[in-house]
Formats: sequence, structure tokens, C-alpha cells
Amino acid sequence: MAETDEPMLVDGDNGSTSDWDDRWNHLKKFLERSGPFMHPDFEPSTESLQFMLETCKILVIGAGGLGCELLKNLALSGFRNIHVVDMDTIDVSNLNRQFLFRAKDVGRPKADVAADFINSRVPGCCVIPYFKKIQDLDETFYRQFHIIVCGLDSIVARRWMNGMLLSLLVYEDGVLDPSSIIPLIDGGTEGFKGNARVIFPGMTACIDCTLELYPPQINFPMCTIASMPRLPEHCIEYVRILLWPKEMPFGDDVSLDGDDPEHIQWVYQKSLERAAEFSITGVTYRLTQGVVKRIIPAVASTNAAIAAACATEVFKIASSAYLPLNNYMVFNDVDGLYTYTFEAERKENCSACSQVPSDLHFSPSSKLQEVLDYLTESTSLQMKSPAITTTMDGKNKTLYLQSVASIEQRTRPNLAKTLKELGLADGQELAVADVTTPQTVLFKLCFTS
Repeated sequence: MAETDEPMLVDGDNGSTSDWDDRWNHLKKFLERSGPFMHPDFEPSTESLQFMLETCKILVIGAGGLGCELLKNLALSGFRNIHVVDMDTIDVSNLNRQFLFRAKDVGRPKADVAADFINSRVPGCCVIPYFKKIQDLDETFYRQFHIIVCGLDSIVARRWMNGMLLSLLVYEDGVLDPSSIIPLIDGGTEGFKGNARVIFPGMTACIDCTLELYPPQINFPMCTIASMPRLPEHCIEYVRILLWPKEMPFGDDVSLDGDDPEHIQWVYQKSLERAAEFSITGVTYRLTQGVVKRIIPAVASTNAAIAAACATEVFKIASSAYLPLNNYMVFNDVDGLYTYTFEAERKENCSACSQVPSDLHFSPSSKLQEVLDYLTESTSLQMKSPAITTTMDGKNKTLYLQSVASIEQRTRPNLAKTLKELGLADGQELAVADVTTPQTVLFKLCFTS
């Protein structure tokens, strides 16, 4: 970031920064005079700028490639009350594009370093960091924000955040209370491709309404991984999927953590041994980390373009001066530059944002395993490790739960039983918990003949 020519003015009494003359002239041109693209109901005044400078509270989720750009853009656009959440620490590989970080910062939390950098460079801006998972923060925390912006590299995290904002909605006699809506602006990049979208929870298409828009996760056939590896990725997947659960190198019930260097080093060494056995070359530490964490190569210019689009939408919504994006923008600069905007439509039977349980159509002779497979493999659900419970005779009954080893072992026989054998009836509700959402998702069982 180039040095600024503008002075940093400090109030001598309390050490706080103050504005200099004409600092916000560029924003006043948008907010204090009319124009051809202005929202038809907007009346130019000084109030919008004051709201942005003094009141508006923004949450940025992710302080990586997109997050660094977002924080810089928002801080320079007049937003001073910014919070940022990120669970990662800085790696050397981040430094080529996550420009708020330096070599001396390697190993430190991304959120902390990004906040320190912005606070030191942008007078008057106060960025508050949280070195946490988004799942570690509760409803009270998220409810305090006016707008939430996501710069994530995880579909699961996006869906969880989507579910959290849906859980904050308030309905009175079936009518949505607009004051309970917290707009979600989501950006995503994949190499030279990206997207930006605006979501008004409960009103427009949510993340789960459009799961099919996200690229499918690449999975290798198990027979190839186990018996006929041909690529370095096959060797790494063998260690990740088969060897780790078998050897449990760091103790029983310790899951492989892609952010733990010791875990990655163990997988890397075992993958090298597997590759040597089949005369395969190309296994590196970085590739190992990429396969385990499903990392997609990032391009700095794509991050910059998508972050700019997202920050513009934050400005439009916070100021109410312009109509927001409606509601999904595609960006592609593989060959030249191409953008396209369309309206993603809300699904009436979306399992996340509809107000009625979704139907599950199975015959009474279907096995619980078939229900589990549907929940994980359906393009409209794509759950990761669903836990299925129901109510029988006024008591909760766990049909299957994968995340706790002792309960998984006890409920595993249920997978081979039919729905009829489990005592389930037509119209019965199944409650499904999953890492993709903070809420329990309700389904209605509909028996087919």
C-alpha cells in the first residue's frame, strides 16, 4: 500500500484521530447531491454520511485474500466501526496476495494483524478483531451488526452464516419483521473467476437456495485411492481418508486438522512413502496442505475486483442512496473480462429459509442409510455429517449421529433398518443437525407406495 499524502491529525487531549477538511468530499458527491442513478426514494442530505462514519457497524468474515481487500476498501469508504472474524494464522504462502501481512507476521492471527494494519494506516477507523471460528460466536454477537460481508473460502462456513442470519429473523403472525433482517453480502473467488451476491435473509434467495451454483467438490474413486494410485493427489487422499483413521497418530478421536502443521507434516511424510511405493512423483508439503484443505489457487486481481464489488454493495445498502445488486454477479477474466448479473430466485421448499419442513419421499421399506445418502448427496442439501433425530411417544430418539464415536457405534445398526422397522410413520418429522447450519433442519417424512 502506497504512503498517503493526507496527514494524520491527532487530537492532543485524548489521542483520538480527527478528520481534516475535505476528507470525505468524494463521498459527499454521492450522498449530498442528486444523480441519474440514485435510488428514487433517496433524498440527498448529510445524514447518510454521518450514519456511515459514526453509527454503521460492519462485520467482515474472513481476513484472507478477499478479507484484506474488503477491510481496506471499507475503511477508505468511510466505515469506521468494523469487526473482523478469522480463525487462521498467517502462512508464508499468504504474503503474495494478502497485502496487509508482512514476513514478520507469519504465525500470528490474520484478524489481529489485519486490524492493527488498518487501524494504524486509516485515521479514525477502529477495526476490532476476533481470532475465532464463526461458530464460536452466538446470536447476541451477530445481532449487533447492520451489514455482514463474507470473504470465505468454505461453502460450509457460508451456509452456517446464512443459517445464523435466518435464525435471527422475527415473524409476527407469519409476516417478516423487516427490522430483523441483516443483509449478507457474499464474495467468492476461484482462480480467474469470482462472484458477488447480495442476500436479504427471508426476502431473497439464500445460500442454500442456490447450492448448485457452487462448484462441486472433486472426489477420487475409492478403488483408485486404495489400489491403483496414479497421481500425487491419490497418495495424499489415501493417507487422509484411510491411513489417518486407522493409525490415529495423535490419539483416538483426534480429527485431521488442515490448519495444524504437525498434522499436515504427518500426512506429507506418509504420502511420500505411498508415492514411492508406486513410483509417483510430485508430492510436496504445499500440495498436501492444498488437498487436505481443498485449497483453490487464488489470483490477487480477482480478489481485488470481487472485494470492490462487495464494498460497493455495502456502501449502497448502508447509505440507501442506490439500489443494491439484484442479486448475483458473475465475474470472469480468464480470456478478457466478462461480467454478468442475474436474479437468483428463492426456492419455496428451501430447507434453510422456507417456513415449512421440506418433504422426504421414501417408501416404508427404504433403509435409514438411503435417507442419510440423500441428505449428503442431494445437490439441494449437500450435508456433511447429518445427525438424525425424531420424537416418539413424547421422547426424543436419536436415529443416527456420526460426530460422537460412542453414539455413532450405538446407532450404526439403525442404518441397516427400514423406516418401518424403526417405527417411523407417514408424516413424521425428522430433525436433522449438521455442520452446515446452526439450526436444526426439519423434514417431513412422506411415504410412497
